[in-house]
Amino acid sequence: MKRNLVFLVAAALGLASCNGGFKQAPAGLLYNVHTDKSGSKINVGDFVSVNVIAKTEGDSVLMSTYQTGTPSYLVMRKTQPGDVFNVFQYLTQGDSVTVKTNIDSLYKKGGPRRPPFKGKYIVYEIKVEKVVPKGKLPDSVWNSQIKTYLGAQSLILKNAEDAKMKKYIADNKLVGNTTPSGLFYIVDQQGSGQKPAVGDTAYVYYTVKFLNGKVLETNIKEVAQKNNNYNPGLPYKPIPVQVGVKKMIAGWDEGLQLMNKGEKATFVIPSKLAYGEQGNPGGVPPYTTLVFNLEMVNIVHPDPNAPKSVVPNQPTVQVKPTGK
Repeated sequence: MKRNLVFLVAAALGLASCNGGFKQAPAGLLYNVHTDKSGSKINVGDFVSVNVIAKTEGDSVLMSTYQTGTPSYLVMRKTQPGDVFNVFQYLTQGDSVTVKTNIDSLYKKGGPRRPPFKGKYIVYEIKVEKVVPKGKLPDSVWNSQIKTYLGAQSLILKNAEDAKMKKYIADNKLVGNTTPSGLFYIVDQQGSGQKPAVGDTAYVYYTVKFLNGKVLETNIKEVAQKNNNYNPGLPYKPIPVQVGVKKMIAGWDEGLQLMNKGEKATFVIPSKLAYGEQGNPGGVPPYTTLVFNLEMVNIVHPDPNAPKSVVPNQPTVQVKPTGK
């Protein structure tokens, strides 16, 4: 779900009688407010923090901010009728709502291809966690309020991470070793070959998961198919990783040097050795511990006779200072 989500100054509220308590908004959008707090409704330009579960009518979860452990943050904008966030005009901070969007209205002829979902609707369960109204506030004041909120949320995640990692290890009865850096390492299947050295290229199969078990990414076809992550355009073969040269996350740079050729291992990598306080745009929130299942299938040493690459001299660009 994109974060540059949405608001519409919309048409009047439709009547609802045959939709099981749902009210009707434009373009076939149905909604049912479960928690209705008092306060000002959300307007275009407001900053909003929301937790969202998106699922099919058959309750197959498509995405969930609860699974990733952090809400989605967005600034409300106008959009086309039928968009799920049109309903925000009826909501305020603390409200929760179920929204049904008509799949066919979202994927019209000539636009993006309709996903193969069964049923007529995609169902969203939405909780409005925080609203920072823009109103007539100066940008500096509004941005400062948002920064304060995000800072508090970041601190909550940071303080909770270590306990979550320890609980995961205890709940799953994992027995392994913790390196001085904080990497937790388990040998699942012993290898028989050598270990890679810095500069070697390791070829690995991998699966990365959140602590709740949700698979984020994998290059193993069977795992991708089982977890609805399969992309027919991907080759699903071991990826080459240059070891110890800081081209990957620190947890991989360290962990791959602990593995033998042919070994299978599990790494539980805290965020300080992964994507840290910033997270990753690919779907990793800040202060997120990740679980990697790895298999090292081959190690290739660099060719000492290979010609050295020559980096051409770059022209010097002089930047003149600005000022009065």
